[in-house]
Amino acid sequence: MPTQSTDKALLQLIHRCLREGASIEIDGFGTFEHDGNLNIVFKPSGNPTVFLAYAQEDRPKVKRLFHLLEKAGLQPWMDCQKLLPGQNWPRAIEQTIEISDFFIGCFSKNSTSKRGQFQSELAFALDVATRFPQDEVFFIPVRLDDCELPRRIVSTTHYIDVFPNWTKGVQKLIVALRRQYAKRPR
Repeated sequence: MPTQSTDKALLQLIHRCLREGASIEIDGFGTFEHDGNLNIVFKPSGNPTVFLAYAQEDRPKVKRLFHLLEKAGLQPWMDCQKLLPGQNWPRAIEQTIEISDFFIGCFSKNSTSKRGQFQSELAFALDVATRFPQDEVFFIPVRLDDCELPRRIVSTTHYIDVFPNWTKGVQKLIVALRRQYAKRPR
């Protein structure tokens, strides 16, 4: 647990780096920098952050999706790409879901047929989604294969298929993310 002296040392280090002209990025969400008047300001990245939830068996497909979203100028977050060594991963995942602009649940026959972390992230994200206005999109189900979605989701939420045409499905997802993000008040 950090102490007051370690907190102070960290703040001094950050301040020194900023004074020397460096900027400090916070995992794609934005950057701390000096504003020219020696004030420290946070500048959001301006790109939507997208949490990717998936079953471990689907990691190769989701990594591919991660890179395509990144290439499209979005800020995807995937545990194997973003978690740091020693991080409390369950808490880091919950915090990231809470501050993300979108949560993409990557559904497959693998993820719908087992218990585990994907189900936990899904339940947490559905709870977070209740904090959003009814017309604002946060949760987007994406089917990686011809799996059956849970009734609770299919009865209220439209989904995107990235099969059998991966390129068409991913493009549809990127367009949806950009449109929904552009509608949000700033």
